[in-house]
Amino acid sequence: MSENPVTIYYGESLGRYGFGDGHPFGPDRIEAFWRETVKRGLDKQVTIATPQQCEESPLLAFHTERYVNLVKRQSTAGGGYLDQGDTPAFAGVYEAATTVVGSVLAGMNQMLSGDHPKVFVPIAGLHHAKRDSAAGFCVFNDAGVMIENLRLTQGISRIAYVDIDAHHGDGVFYAFESDPDLIFADIHEDGRYLYPGTGAVEERGKGAGRGRKLNLPLPPLADDEMFHKVWPMVEEFVRQAKPELHWSVSDLDHRQMSTCCACRRCGTFLLAPSLVTVLWP
Repeated sequence: MSENPVTIYYGESLGRYGFGDGHPFGPDRIEAFWRETVKRGLDKQVTIATPQQCEESPLLAFHTERYVNLVKRQSTAGGGYLDQGDTPAFAGVYEAATTVVGSVLAGMNQMLSGDHPKVFVPIAGLHHAKRDSAAGFCVFNDAGVMIENLRLTQGISRIAYVDIDAHHGDGVFYAFESDPDLIFADIHEDGRYLYPGTGAVEERGKGAGRGRKLNLPLPPLADDEMFHKVWPMVEEFVRQAKPELHWSVSDLDHRQMSTCCACRRCGTFLLAPSLVTVLWP
C-alpha cells in the first residue's frame, strides 16, 4: 500500500477540460484547486498521479459510437455544439474529455489493486452527459463509463453511486433507471429551481430498478445542517443495498456562493473543510 492513503490526479492535461475564461466551467478550476491544496499543505500528505487519457473502447461501454465519433469530428473542427446549445466543442475537446475519463478509470484500478485506498480526481463527475449526447457542460460521463467498465472488466455488478453535487446527476440516473444493481442516491438542489430540472423525490427508478434509486432534493440556500439531516437516509439506503463497491461524486458546484446555484452546501475541500474529513479521516 502507498505511504500516503490519498492519491490526487493533477496536471495540466486534466485542466484542459474547460470552456474558456468566464465560463462557469472554465479552465481555471484545476489551478484554483491546486493553489488551495498547497496553501493547506495537503500536497505533502498525498500521492500525486499524472492524468491519463483513455482509449475509445472504454467510452463505448457507456456512450454510443455515433456520439463518440461526433465528439471527435467537432474536436478536430474546433467549434460547434455537442448538444442542443449548452456544451460547446473546442479544438482538443476529445482529448481533454478522454483525459478526465482516463484519470477516473486509472484511479479506479489503483483503488481496486489495494495500493491506493482513496483517489480524488478534481476535474471529474461529468454526470449530465447522456449515452448519446453531451449535456450541461459534460462531454463524456466518466461515472457512467466507470460503472460499465467495472462490470465488464472487474465483474463487479452491484455498485452504489452517491452524488452530492448541487445539480441532479440525471445522466447517470436515467441511464440506469431500470437497473436494479445500480444503487443510486443523490442529494441536490430541487429541480424546480435548478438545472436540469429533474430528481424529484418521487423518482425512485423504473421496472426492476424501482426502489433502488433515492433522490433527495433540497430547497435553495440549503445549508450544512439540512444536508446532515438527510445524509443518514443515504447511508441507510446504501447499507441495506449491500453494494460490492461505492462511488461518490462531489463536484465544484457545491461551493458556497456558487455562481451556478443557490445551494450553500460545501462539497470540495479547497473551499470547505467538511470534505477534508472524508479524504483525510
